[in-house]
Amino acid sequence: MVTDVRLARQLVRGSDRREWWRISLTAAGAALATGCALAAVTLASVPDGHTVSVFHGLLSGAGTRAGAITGLLLLLVPVLAFLGQCARIGAVHRDRRLAGLRLAGATPWQVRRIAALETGPACLVGSSVVTVFGVLLLLRLWSGTTTQTWVGITLVAVGVPVLGAVVGALALRRVVASPLGLVRRAGPGTGRGPALLFLGALLLVAVVALLTVATTGSGPDGGHRWRAPLTVFALVVAFGAGAVWLSGAAARLTGRLLAGRARTAAPLIAAGRLRDDPWAPARSHAAVMLVTVAGTVFLCVRHTMLTELRTREYHLGADLEYYTTGLDLAGAAVLLGLAIALSGLAVGTAESLTSRRRTLAAQVAAGVPRAVLNRALLLETALPLAPALLLAGAGGMAAGAWYSSLTGTGSLPWTALLVAPAVYTACLLSAATALPLLGRSVRPGELRYA
Repeated sequence: MVTDVRLARQLVRGSDRREWWRISLTAAGAALATGCALAAVTLASVPDGHTVSVFHGLLSGAGTRAGAITGLLLLLVPVLAFLGQCARIGAVHRDRRLAGLRLAGATPWQVRRIAALETGPACLVGSSVVTVFGVLLLLRLWSGTTTQTWVGITLVAVGVPVLGAVVGALALRRVVASPLGLVRRAGPGTGRGPALLFLGALLLVAVVALLTVATTGSGPDGGHRWRAPLTVFALVVAFGAGAVWLSGAAARLTGRLLAGRARTAAPLIAAGRLRDDPWAPARSHAAVMLVTVAGTVFLCVRHTMLTELRTREYHLGADLEYYTTGLDLAGAAVLLGLAIALSGLAVGTAESLTSRRRTLAAQVAAGVPRAVLNRALLLETALPLAPALLLAGAGGMAAGAWYSSLTGTGSLPWTALLVAPAVYTACLLSAATALPLLGRSVRPGELRYA
């Protein structure tokens, strides 16, 4: 293990400019994960009855504080997915280096472990910077820190780099490099993992529901204190796994339909990519779907709550700003989740290009115009996302209409209809950021290593 760490350190020190981009993105993701986790553990250590002066006292109540903690922890899911994308693109850049390790006698698992350990230092840098500034800010804003607070901060500072390395190892579990570097393969997914995870989460929700019905009224609180967080966790896992499965299935179906009907080169190239490996972009597309649903529901809930609050403004138990601040924080969390999802989509598109750079170079050498490859790249994102985001927008509107019918007049804001088109446009712009990388990937020099 010590030898692997030493090799990983030497590989990081010899990184080129492309890999420093990967390292910077990994450090940024770790910094964001550390910030969310530090805020969550700090809020969790606030004693009941303590007044938090920021955000108009919204975090003083135990219920609203628990909601803020849950939201911060949920933001860790797309951040960890983003770190996994960074690990994949790093492995592709280093395939000849990893093949050299295989030639020296390293096993495939040792190669994956060394590549994953290269993620650890980047995560450590990002985590350390945010931890230092977070502690300084905490000491300035709150003088009542407890032992629980410092223990939580220490666990976050140590756990994020370790978790980043674990995520990197899991992201590289399918990577195989031959000793001579002639074969570098990342096996395509089958979609069974998301489907099984989706069914398992639904089974957990059903079990919790049955226990709730069977034990209602037993004990002082009927056991609801632990069932509510467990149910929320299971629902989040089920929705996330279901979104991954749905994204992959939509990509595969789109590829098959397009392959039989396309008459030009760009749609045919995109159809072949979607049909052969539909699960490659499923993780980033699933995150975009979830953000679309959350954004649509948020606008509907915000419209309903503001309408109701304004009609009872003089009969509220707190100032109107207390409620609007909570809505603004929820909106900021949705926008942050969208930014993370779009970043993951851009990194995933870049990873797709680098993993196919020899194939792309061969296509250009055979006479395929660069403009055709540009259109094919955008179609790989645009075609499967169109039905997925349409379904996500419709589901979000349905959930928002249900909430409005229960608590309000049933009216919906017209801005909620614009969420899916706006996210779709942002996804295309995010995928377009990889076009300059396409120009470097199709250089004829890549063919000498094929």
